[in-house]
Amino acid sequence: MASSQRPLSPHLQIYRPQITSVLSILHRVTGVALTAGTLLLTWWLVAAASGPGPFATVQGFLGSWFGHLLLWAFTFSLFYHLSNGIRHLLWDFGWGFELEQVRLSGIAMVAAAAGLTVITLIAAYVAAGG
Repeated sequence: MASSQRPLSPHLQIYRPQITSVLSILHRVTGVALTAGTLLLTWWLVAAASGPGPFATVQGFLGSWFGHLLLWAFTFSLFYHLSNGIRHLLWDFGWGFELEQVRLSGIAMVAAAAGLTVITLIAAYVAAGG
């Protein structure tokens, strides 16, 4: 078989990232983060059912700076998926397909996810007596 002289398809080194592609990739990344967070939640629940020793171990881990980072990432992932789900629901009804609407709804979705994450973390801090 002779090699063809057809041009290759453009790839990531050619295209500039667009808000739609970045948000789509972030949606997939946060989906994986939600899966990992669910495993973390399961570990916490099993430890709580196993007794004070295992529960103290998990609480010690979650109380560390790394545990807090994981909980913050899980919280953001949860709100990002919620916001993006609402955005997709609006798309299902036929709203928001114009380029400017896609851009604005993407920015609003990220802002909502970030804002809800901050509100939740502040509420958790106040509830913990901090």
